[in-house]
Amino acid sequence: MSVSVDISHRLGDFAIDARFDSAGRLTALFGPSGSGKTTLINMIAGLIRPTKGRIAVDGRVLVDTDTGVFVPKHKRRIGMVFQDARLFPHMSVAGNLRYGRWFTPAVERYAEMDAVVELLGIGHLLDRRPAKLSGGEKQRAAIGRALLASPKLLLMDEPLASLDDARKAEILPYIERLRDETKIPIVYVSHSVAEVARLASDVVVMAQGKVAASGATGAIMQRLDLLPAEERGEGGAVLDTKVLRHDEAFGMSVLGSAAGEIRVPLLAIAVGAPVRIRIRARDVMIATEQPKGLSALNILPGTIVAISPGEGPTVEIGIDCNGATVLARITELSRQTLDLKLGGKVFAVVKTVSFDRANTAVGLPIEADG
Repeated sequence: MSVSVDISHRLGDFAIDARFDSAGRLTALFGPSGSGKTTLINMIAGLIRPTKGRIAVDGRVLVDTDTGVFVPKHKRRIGMVFQDARLFPHMSVAGNLRYGRWFTPAVERYAEMDAVVELLGIGHLLDRRPAKLSGGEKQRAAIGRALLASPKLLLMDEPLASLDDARKAEILPYIERLRDETKIPIVYVSHSVAEVARLASDVVVMAQGKVAASGATGAIMQRLDLLPAEERGEGGAVLDTKVLRHDEAFGMSVLGSAAGEIRVPLLAIAVGAPVRIRIRARDVMIATEQPKGLSALNILPGTIVAISPGEGPTVEIGIDCNGATVLARITELSRQTLDLKLGGKVFAVVKTVSFDRANTAVGLPIEADG
């Protein structure tokens, strides 16, 4: 499945000029508020008609201003989940779910009620009204309603933005299941680095109505200059790994990655299971010799392949660890003291406790589908 967008549009003084193609399972539209993310997905959904351009989903053209094509929103087979759940208050959860099916002809329906209920873990909520649901439960019900329309594309507009941290932690695994267990491509709007790094296979970075960059999540998350100022501390390397073994005596799991073995707090999953981890640049120390007498357990040998200025007194160091790039943010004073230069052999050092739940995601590999 693929999503192709090439549009130009003006809303008052704000202009959007965006182009990207993605074949990923979950494509994140990422950027600060006011960058054009929501306007862009509203055009994909058919809620806004672009001034000029073309939009296609899996080869089906939804908009082409050159040929006069504009498929009405109710015929696009697109499911949409908003920041607020927008459930019908007078209906039970089951009633809201069934409402989603009405928009799709019976012969075109593929989503089954029981399967969607199981996927989202909402079987115990079916008889409740929305007023009796938590924020996370409402969003799961809203996702279920969108899925039962049997969409060919799912748009999610900052679905976690109105939730507190506990509710976000509750719903994120369900979005991962949705990404991993269905074949529905997802376009996911967010301004959170943690969400994007955990969920996305591909990222489209929006800035002032334009696409500043697009590509695989691992590559984009290392471009700290692309991240909003308040989120740059969350940027760094994203690595797809698998569980090699568990060390229950010390409460750790050992992950295998291209960069080497990495120890994280104990994960309750089977050996061989895939895990995506995020190594924030601010959590990485650099040593020029094999460290000894150090509490940090993750020591990854590598070669310096990039040095670029950071903010204020900092500098960003890219380290190639056997083909996987780890990013470190250190002070310029440290760089000069260690005499770090391109091609230099170093060790990237990361504490095990850096890999908290926000930096560790369990799920299927999420490379773009061929």
